[in-house]
Amino acid sequence: MMQGWNTRDIPDQTGRTAVVTGANSGLGLVTARELARHGARVLLACRDEERGEGAADRIRRAVSGADVAFVPLDLADLASVREFAASHAPDRIDLLVNNAGVMALPYGRTADGFETQFGVNHLGHFALTGLLLPALRAAGKARVVTVSSGLHALADIDMGDLNSEHDYRRWIAYGASKSANLLFVHEFARLLARSGSPIVAAAAHPGYASTNLTKAGPRLERRPFRERVMGLGNLLLAQTATAGALPVLYAATAPGVRPDSFTGPGRLGWRGAPAPSWRARRTRDDVAGERLWSASQQLTGVTYPGL
Repeated sequence: MMQGWNTRDIPDQTGRTAVVTGANSGLGLVTARELARHGARVLLACRDEERGEGAADRIRRAVSGADVAFVPLDLADLASVREFAASHAPDRIDLLVNNAGVMALPYGRTADGFETQFGVNHLGHFALTGLLLPALRAAGKARVVTVSSGLHALADIDMGDLNSEHDYRRWIAYGASKSANLLFVHEFARLLARSGSPIVAAAAHPGYASTNLTKAGPRLERRPFRERVMGLGNLLLAQTATAGALPVLYAATAPGVRPDSFTGPGRLGWRGAPAPSWRARRTRDDVAGERLWSASQQLTGVTYPGL
């Protein structure tokens, strides 16, 4: 039952190892902290060492005996993703939370030449999950939770222009990257089921949560007025990052989470306790899922052995 679900309902995580991307702030930090509070060993996979180590220290101060560690990971650089999988990832991973992301940035490219939002939000996590698949298999009933957004409704994926080279609109590109997250989960869950794997792939979203994500674009463009407006929206309309992380934590830990499920906050998908969330029908389209999967393998060079 989801009704009224909160962090007190998280089952004991002792003996489990979790990797949380983007765990230095916002939803990722809350997710990592609560997993550690319930006994998990948590690896904070973050781009910035100072902020990652700072987040680990914050969790240790908040949770006595917390088993957490910073590990370097830059999802905008596939070489970093490969280095993480080869040198820093444990042999067994019970939970992978694909949380890190960027939102509505000015047009840019990753180290590998991909449009930044598509490259970080989708391709980086696609590559990471594939490279960590042996460690997930070693855990048996592992889970992979990918954080999408209700704003996936803004845009479908343009398979003919994945890097938004012909027409870049930042919010449309963001929506497309979040649609890609959901299509990835759908196709991954389908392939896991076909292969008989007990791994569960699920998705979640925070609704409107107060994090630094909304202010990153204006800050990059040095638009202080727009940054203040976004900050005011966070203050007046958004729920806290702790509340926003609840759907992610539910998908990551609650018994009976179904493959390809999409958990959000409340019935309206804006705020409230975890609940099944609406998603666009196109994010459960098998043909679209297969096309995106194939393109992602070609772009990243990462395959999923045995699927």
